[in-house]
Amino acid sequence: MLWRECPKNAWLKVHKPDIYYASELTEFDKSIIDTGIEVEEVARSLFPDGFLIAGRGEEAQQTTKNLLGAKCPTLFQPLFERDGFLAAIDVLEYDHTSNTYTILEIKSSKKPKEEHQYDVAFQALLLRRCGMKIERVFVVHLNSDYVRAGELDLTNLFAQSDMTTTVYELGETVTREMEAARAYLVSEVEPGGPCACIYRGRSRHCSTFSYWNPHVPGYSVHDISRIGNSPKKLKEMVDAGAFSLENIPTHIELSEIQQAQVRAYSSGQTIVKKEAIAAELGKLTFPLHFIDYETCPSAIPLFDQYSPYDQIPFQYSLHIVRASDGELIHKEFLHTVKEDPTESFVKSLQGNVDSTGSIVVWSKGFEAGINNDMARRLPDAQGFIANLNDRIYDLKDIFSKQYYVHKNLWGKVSIKNVLPVLTPQLSYSSLEIQEGGTASVVWSTIISGKLTEEECNRLREALKKYCAMDSYAMYAIWRALQDLVAA
Repeated sequence: MLWRECPKNAWLKVHKPDIYYASELTEFDKSIIDTGIEVEEVARSLFPDGFLIAGRGEEAQQTTKNLLGAKCPTLFQPLFERDGFLAAIDVLEYDHTSNTYTILEIKSSKKPKEEHQYDVAFQALLLRRCGMKIERVFVVHLNSDYVRAGELDLTNLFAQSDMTTTVYELGETVTREMEAARAYLVSEVEPGGPCACIYRGRSRHCSTFSYWNPHVPGYSVHDISRIGNSPKKLKEMVDAGAFSLENIPTHIELSEIQQAQVRAYSSGQTIVKKEAIAAELGKLTFPLHFIDYETCPSAIPLFDQYSPYDQIPFQYSLHIVRASDGELIHKEFLHTVKEDPTESFVKSLQGNVDSTGSIVVWSKGFEAGINNDMARRLPDAQGFIANLNDRIYDLKDIFSKQYYVHKNLWGKVSIKNVLPVLTPQLSYSSLEIQEGGTASVVWSTIISGKLTEEECNRLREALKKYCAMDSYAMYAIWRALQDLVAA
């Protein structure tokens, strides 16, 4: 599967693992892996007669052969190897009547993805090479329509998508890919040239992109806003060797947003539309409430009225200023008990947010969506929450609408990019937690009950400092914009 994404990246994993593993996974990346493991473990409860085969070596293969010989009805992680290919099957079911097998691949997503189809097609082909009759193939995934009510209902929490026909249709393609991958990966000769990611936007680059493409600068045409959605334009620039923004051929048509990004970087001149910024800021009414939410998307719903990956709102930080020259007031909320925080979250908001004035956020769709979810779980609070949403102003709009474009924004409008440009004296670098994904992981760790009270206290303080920085950053950016317009 890694070879399908980027062959050269897969080659390094096989032949130069020190380079492949040089870039450490973030806490958020690790949490994605942990989520997959958790979902698979929970899904195994759907098959009470299953037997788990541990390990990946010869012993596991021998155990697999023994249990297959004994006609074991359900196996977890049986290991198969043939012709240099190896696969561990999440769930393998045996039908005594037809003497056939069913493959079930467990995924933590809410629906099957294209890569899942190729994954199970490879497994089915390999098992057939091993002489097994594969009758059906399924992808087991989370059911997005499931809403928890009491104990987990596993039969409704998971859905099974039949991939049997798709696997058959992909047979020839995957067979060719298997042979190509094997020939590529067994070669001891390091492949030359750039990796396949050279034709993709930055967010889709492999972890070893810089190794294969040392000629591509750290800020390149791959970082142009939404360039990944225009593969033909990107390919034309790459094929022309135009990796720096200053070298983009003049005949390539870019969107207005892309043009502004390129112009600001190439000229070094900041684009400032003062009148437009002033008009946006004029929409705000005092008291101003700069607020940031922290949430955790749990794949397995932890509480009633939650579906898979619904966001659990566990924290907020609020900075209030009641006049342009008024005192800055800070309020906060953090819930670290393993129970639904919705009610206490809303009650805290009701006690801290004024009945009038703008609610300033960074990405309106997120906070408003969380508010709507809380209103659904707390019907009595619907009026209060509707009033909150009516007063929300998205400070990010000023940057999304290109009213302020600076070369160091690199085409991005996240608060982490904007803050150091407008207020360079402020930074997240000294904080233990520096982004929302890590905050989510930390909260999950706190409520797990696996930490000492001392460890929990340290992490609680880290969460408070991070969230407070987010809401203060919005205040600082607003203040900097006010000064910019006044100047």
